[in-house]
Amino acid sequence: MLHPGPDSKAELIETLAEAQDKDVIGAQSREMLEGVIRMADMTAGDVMVAAPRMDVIDIDAPYDELLHLVIETAHSRFPVYEGEKENIIGILLAKDLLKLQRAPELNIRALLRPAVFVPESKGLNDLLRDFRGNRNHLAIVIDEFGRVAGLITIEDVLEQIVGEIEDEFDSADDDGDIFALSDRSHRVNGDTAIERINEAFGVRLPMGEFDTIGGLIAHEMGHVPKRGEIFEIAGLVFTVQLARGGAVRWFKVSPAR
Repeated sequence: MLHPGPDSKAELIETLAEAQDKDVIGAQSREMLEGVIRMADMTAGDVMVAAPRMDVIDIDAPYDELLHLVIETAHSRFPVYEGEKENIIGILLAKDLLKLQRAPELNIRALLRPAVFVPESKGLNDLLRDFRGNRNHLAIVIDEFGRVAGLITIEDVLEQIVGEIEDEFDSADDDGDIFALSDRSHRVNGDTAIERINEAFGVRLPMGEFDTIGGLIAHEMGHVPKRGEIFEIAGLVFTVQLARGGAVRWFKVSPAR
């Protein structure tokens, strides 16, 4: 009675903050525990990659086109459709394309894994349990009308707990989002504010409808840029180094010649 426990999730989170202040737990442990608590109220629709940003494969596409998409996007799994993009008929693992090289007589349909469909309202806790139980790492999210709303991966769910899972393009340095490279070019995060780009490179990109350089370039190009695509603006050449989740994560920026 003298030391009542927390009565709500908000109070529990405050208790975790107090525990960190008293050095009972570390900052990273507190962030992960808070992620677990907040995830209980989140659904697949909250963290999915929306349908327009999905990288999908046409079952009737030629092998060279499939291989190009796999290399360009660097995903390990792809939804496969037939006819219309709404008609998802299975999931193709990138590594299974190697089987076609060894046995060209194989039909790509034979390589497809069953697609798992989940509603937008499915809780992330339940979804994580399903991912672990059925060993599927990707699910197609459908809306209340049965249409494809997007996709979600086990990585998307885990990132709600542990934070963004780093790859070779992520930096442990939190001091900035523009990094100088040895060849006098720069590596720039797609979420970098346009104002910061203007200041760093001495240019005058418009700061109206779009806040980030990734959003501006996607608008100017008319589509979500893919890895390897190049776009020139304001005397700068932006080369897409990494695109994930339907958005550009990193650009390489160099002066136009």
